[in-house]
Amino acid sequence: MAGEFEGAMRAYHRETQAAAFDFIGERYDEAFPHKEGQVAAGQWLIGRLEPGARVLDVGCGTGVPTARQLAEAGARVTGIDISPVMLELARANVPQADFRLLDVTEIDSGIGSEIDSGIGSEIGSEIGDFDGAVAFFSLLMLPRVQIPGALGRLHRVLRPGGYLALAMVEADMDDVPIPFLGVSVHVSGFFPEQLRQLAIEAGFEVLEEHSRKYAPSSAQALPEIQQFLYCRRATA
Repeated sequence: MAGEFEGAMRAYHRETQAAAFDFIGERYDEAFPHKEGQVAAGQWLIGRLEPGARVLDVGCGTGVPTARQLAEAGARVTGIDISPVMLELARANVPQADFRLLDVTEIDSGIGSEIDSGIGSEIGSEIGDFDGAVAFFSLLMLPRVQIPGALGRLHRVLRPGGYLALAMVEADMDDVPIPFLGVSVHVSGFFPEQLRQLAIEAGFEVLEEHSRKYAPSSAQALPEIQQFLYCRRATA
């Protein structure tokens, strides 16, 4: 009974978060027009990948700038997101990439097979097949208790020695509702040393850490300190 309740709560959480980003749509890029930290992290990853490398973009949003940046560099990009509206925008912005309606918590469970005409379960059969992954400000949309599991799933879909570029917002909060571009979204955050430890416990080597102060262009979004971790899946 407890498991059923927890599953129902996770489904409700996902639905409300997805609905919020469906509502926000292309206004997200208008509020965050300058993504220097994200672009720099994408460039770091590109510099370590061979042409044609397979990259997973977790919480791809509109596909701009990251999926486009990676695809234009020659990577084969698979983007996943829980918002159908965001995925429509991503497919229009980056037609050369593959976008799927899927949550990071489902990428090795096959749950997505019922969501997107069967293609979601294919992610679960590709364990260890990705050369790189990015998760820019997507894991912060999960409750803290789910974030270690999400990092573990990213570890499993990466080949040994594969790279992960991760971004979160520095904050001491767990699934807290905040106003964001006219809607309420639930966000979680960590202090830098906590996030680093979570990545290490998930099996990653943290190669670089960076932080940036960021002020959105919209008064409906709060200033933030962005944390970036550049990681590699341990080969052992």
